[in-house]
Amino acid sequence: MKALIIGASRGLGYALAAEFLGRGWQVTATERTSSALHGLAGVTVETVDIAVPEQVAALRERLAGSAFDLLFVNAGTNYTTDPSATFADVSTDDFVQVMVTNALSPMRVVEALQDLVPATGTIGVMSSGQGSVADNTNGGFEVYRASKSALNQLMRSFAARHADDPRTLLLMAPGWVKTDLGGPRARLTIDESIPGVADTIEAWAGKGGLHYLDRQGQTVNW
Repeated sequence: MKALIIGASRGLGYALAAEFLGRGWQVTATERTSSALHGLAGVTVETVDIAVPEQVAALRERLAGSAFDLLFVNAGTNYTTDPSATFADVSTDDFVQVMVTNALSPMRVVEALQDLVPATGTIGVMSSGQGSVADNTNGGFEVYRASKSALNQLMRSFAARHADDPRTLLLMAPGWVKTDLGGPRARLTIDESIPGVADTIEAWAGKGGLHYLDRQGQTVNW
């Protein structure tokens, strides 16, 4: 089995690459700048900034002729000048940065690289439980929430435009994890999250359709 993991230089992406390597997968993983990926034995490292369409196109050219059972886009950000700022307070520049990084750019990658995934394969993106509109009963982290909801909506539009596509499409919610993005107050360690994410990705391979799931394979409310 072969996986292409976009955004794997640290945190959840790095852990997911390591997890699949440990399960015997062949893994190609990307970084934006030089990272610890180069110390991960067996991984093939590519460089791309997914916010730069020309770099995504160049990556597609470099991977021409390759086929992957899994394309998974992990790249994302939680950071604005003030992550707790409401939509009334956030600067336009910060809002645009988060939206481009978390919603637009991942889906551009899916569009550009999807033909590398065969009919039996899986295309996934790292979403979040905070992207759920139905489950937002507490507010907080409004810009991040909005970006993940936008990602979910764009993935749903992609699925609608490819209604006859037999591939499995996944929006994964890994839980609140202690990473640079999740912060030290998060409830889960990487070791408590990523094996479950990998289990779910493997379990849903070949089932087809679009699914919004948590690390335990349970459906998340839209």
